[in-house]
Amino acid sequence: MANFHTLSESNGFSVVREMTGHGIGSKLHEKPSVLNYGRETDGPIVQANTCLAVEPMINMGKKEIFILDDGWTTITRDLQPSAHYENTVLVLPDRVEILTL
Repeated sequence: MANFHTLSESNGFSVVREMTGHGIGSKLHEKPSVLNYGRETDGPIVQANTCLAVEPMINMGKKEIFILDDGWTTITRDLQPSAHYENTVLVLPDRVEILTL
């Protein structure tokens, strides 16, 4: 089965590398980082009962982005459209539960 970035890029899109998913708990951004690219075996081994924010960003153009002076607003360097999607998931011993449907 193709992973997210392979499927995206084989269809002419690009996947942003600078932004990743992450652990989420008592703080908004916690370890581990969850990459939206690479092989499925490249990331960390996630322990059961871990909450993750999974949030890929896919661009119609090139993968490079630029963050505006407000420190939050993100645009593509080539000004092509982009989509950013997020779900919070709970990794359980026997399954993954999506918490933000």
